[in-house]
Amino acid sequence: MALKNKTLSHLFLFIISLFITFDALAIDKNKTSYDYIDQAVLIRAEQWHALMEGAKFNTDQQKLKQVNDFFNQNITFIADINLWSETDYWATPNEILATGAGDCEDYSIAKYFSLLELGIDAEKLRITYVKTKHTKEAHMVLSYFASPNASPLVLDNLIPEIKPANQRNDLLPIFSFNNKGLWIEKLNGSEQKISHSDQLSKWKDLKMRML
Repeated sequence: MALKNKTLSHLFLFIISLFITFDALAIDKNKTSYDYIDQAVLIRAEQWHALMEGAKFNTDQQKLKQVNDFFNQNITFIADINLWSETDYWATPNEILATGAGDCEDYSIAKYFSLLELGIDAEKLRITYVKTKHTKEAHMVLSYFASPNASPLVLDNLIPEIKPANQRNDLLPIFSFNNKGLWIEKLNGSEQKISHSDQLSKWKDLKMRML
């Protein structure tokens, strides 16, 4: 009973945090918060919370699949300019859950913080900026390194399968980052850590908005 009450209290606090996000959106859009609250939002919040509670003791592979599937199946892709009236806006996990929409970096950010919440080692996760080889378009994915020298697994909103990077010949990695640092890809396929990730202003701003 105590465990159940603790779970319910966590869910209550999480839904309250979404209400705060709704209020912030309401100020931005000059609408009441209730314009953003519908049954789908509450269902999405409850499903995310159930995932966080239910997957705690799963393997890393299971957590990767469950989180990847959750966001790919429950979030609609909408470009920043249409959703936020900005050309490049990095949404917090609460914002993507509240709106039910986002673009590639929003998927990657939400997956990153969800997997951290599930206890995956921060050193194994990096948000990776890539370009598509055929169109040269900028794109962002989440990379998981089972070991430091392993080919990372790629969690991508464009395809449902999680594949090793060496099987994603359509993507050209440019740089990657997490809370610990920022790495650039070199022409020979190796990488080099160049600075702290707070050098990325949008990442720093995102983390400030999550406090």
